[in-house]
Amino acid sequence: MSFHCSNSNYVVTHNSLYCTNNSRIPNSSTLKFKFKLKCATNNRFIKIVAKSSNSDSQQPTITTPTSFLSFLCPLLKLFSGGDPSGQRNFALELATSSLASISRFAWGRKSVVDSALNKDMDSNLPISLQLFEFEACPFCRRVREAMTELDLSVEVYPCPKGSVRHRELVRKTGGREQFPFLIDQNSGVSMYESSDIVKYLFEQYGEGRSPSLGLLESTIFTGWMPTILRAGRGMTLWERSSLDPPPGKLELFSYENNPNARIVREALCELELPYILQNVGEGSRRMKLLLDASGSKEVPYFVDHKTGFQSGDYKMILSYLFTTYSSAIL
Repeated sequence: MSFHCSNSNYVVTHNSLYCTNNSRIPNSSTLKFKFKLKCATNNRFIKIVAKSSNSDSQQPTITTPTSFLSFLCPLLKLFSGGDPSGQRNFALELATSSLASISRFAWGRKSVVDSALNKDMDSNLPISLQLFEFEACPFCRRVREAMTELDLSVEVYPCPKGSVRHRELVRKTGGREQFPFLIDQNSGVSMYESSDIVKYLFEQYGEGRSPSLGLLESTIFTGWMPTILRAGRGMTLWERSSLDPPPGKLELFSYENNPNARIVREALCELELPYILQNVGEGSRRMKLLLDASGSKEVPYFVDHKTGFQSGDYKMILSYLFTTYSSAIL
């Protein structure tokens, strides 16, 4: 069934509405909205009402106190380590991050694509995928896990609560403040909804593979446990973060389920620093890039191409980030 709107054509399926430009009006969001579409064949109007309850969606101007994440955010801040630039108990940090990895089982640990298809990888190749997300979000986590398994590089634009740059960009581009939000510049597709994004990525880049159930659905234990264990790290913009974006490219070699790399990604999110994420899970075809850069297969490995700083020690990386991209005095 096709309908004509003022500037787009739409197709209605049994539970979804798709635009001909490949974007999807989701059937699950916290938004409730109404609009009319005019049938192209008989000029009759149909009224569409969309309503949902997925907790990874947020109104830009209306708070949702009943959402689990909105409830958790202030609660977790009470138990967090406070100033992220301050002295940390790294034994505790690593222990909780390791438990967070265990709670997600093997998802986001290794590549499932054929590494022989592209043996030679170039770090200077253009990256088509852009992901707007924040580290503590369980829905965003599933998308990052899928990207590790599909061995994909992506431009990450952290969108912590209190964001001064990237959340506004999502609102202008997609129409609402909801995460994760994916843009694929190869296909021109932009989309919300974590399960839809995971399905799309596997359809486009999975070489015929299907995502595991754990990437599509999550329980309170497997989905929220990493967020709870990490006490909301990577959730909120730090008040002393720099208001200006980094002057050069930041690059992080990582894989989603690595405990050390998670701590670095949390800091990048709290400072709202965009970066290139080079996924190098077990069996990754990008492993040679990591070896050439660091001489090791260990992650995280971080490079600031503007200043020349590079390190594989997550403690040194944290110190560098907060010294360089905030007003903290370390």
